[in-house]
Amino acid sequence: MALFVKKNFLGLLFGLSLVSFSCNREFDEMPTNESLVKEAIFDSMKEWYYWNDRLPAGIDPGSYRSNDDLLYDLMYLQLDRWSYLTTQEAFNKAFTGQNAGHGFGFGLGDDGKLYVSFVYENAPAGLDGWERGWEIIEINGRPIASYRSANGYNFNLGENVPGVSNTFTFKLPDGSTTTRTNVKAEYQANSVLHREIKEIGASKVGYWVYNSFKVSPDVSPNRSLEVEETLAYFDDGGIDELILDLRYNGGGSVDVAEQILNALIPASEDGKLMYTNALNEDKANFNEVFQFSKTGNLELDRLIVITSRGSASASELLINCLDPYMEVVLVGESTYGKPVGSFPLSQFNEVLSQNQVELVPITFAIANAAGNAAYYQGFPVTIPSSDNPAFNWGDPKENNLASALTFIQYGDRSPTSRKQFQRNTWQMIDNFTGLQKEFPVY
Repeated sequence: MALFVKKNFLGLLFGLSLVSFSCNREFDEMPTNESLVKEAIFDSMKEWYYWNDRLPAGIDPGSYRSNDDLLYDLMYLQLDRWSYLTTQEAFNKAFTGQNAGHGFGFGLGDDGKLYVSFVYENAPAGLDGWERGWEIIEINGRPIASYRSANGYNFNLGENVPGVSNTFTFKLPDGSTTTRTNVKAEYQANSVLHREIKEIGASKVGYWVYNSFKVSPDVSPNRSLEVEETLAYFDDGGIDELILDLRYNGGGSVDVAEQILNALIPASEDGKLMYTNALNEDKANFNEVFQFSKTGNLELDRLIVITSRGSASASELLINCLDPYMEVVLVGESTYGKPVGSFPLSQFNEVLSQNQVELVPITFAIANAAGNAAYYQGFPVTIPSSDNPAFNWGDPKENNLASALTFIQYGDRSPTSRKQFQRNTWQMIDNFTGLQKEFPVY
């Protein structure tokens, strides 16, 4: 997750930050030195880490076997589940949706079977015609049950580099089966997985499945052209209600979150406080305040958001910022719980920069206009419901969408909007850590 201190300081992202400062600063060449890198990690944490007053005493960075081991011992584990190390290249590619792999997700249906939960259209899986709702029967000749582990599933799909192949057998919605060998490749991921306008009684209801807050590559200032096009689609369609589906959205760019926030905020709230961010006490002079700047013509009285434990970071930022100004109804499962954010620190340390080490620790906390800044347990839902990837996007029989549509028609007093459901003990986000947890995909 990351946030934006953008006027006088730097661009942050809610969970991570997509910035180009590492390209703008030039350092003298220096040799790779593992001990120097570890010292740089320690020094950067002392300077920028949000909980720098909780760093352990007596740490000898050079005594650690790996950079990851060092970072783990520096983390304030009581609250920090997110700080990580990666490379500058991987970080920048992730926030612009430049991926390598098959390009799809898994999810458990109500029947306990495993289904394709989403597909990126230009990824190898998307180009092969895969769709949400396909049941996965076998992978590489082995039944799905054989991949079950104590904590979920381990599918052993290999490294996410071009040329790695896996063979999948699917049962399609019509009952037929198909076996596909799919080869991993580089691709540009789309964030908008589905959009449509449904006629519900006398109302036009927009339904928007949004998978991650990614900026469009090579577009300045940072923003998403997909988001612009989708907001224009709903604006032109004259929608009365909007269902924003963030069930698999692990976060991304705060610039893009602000794009959406400025379009959804009622015009009457234009100019009011969107959020504040606070760094550690040593960096308090960099704290900033952000206001809404209304765009477009959407005028919604409320927003219905479909969430799950996979809804984190910028997804929660969006919910939190709108909550003081309009009714926000959550359908599904409680969100992940990440009220803090990060930005990459190699831009401030020449040792990290020269060694292509990207340190992304928690560096700030955010608060909405009501001061809410501690939702570590996630946001609870108004209407409990469950994800059921056995049904494709937009199918009114899918649990979460059905609950949202029922709420629009009948309100939360309808018995069908309060029906019991089986909470999934495993979700796809549980198989990922670090940078990949923000943008989980196989």
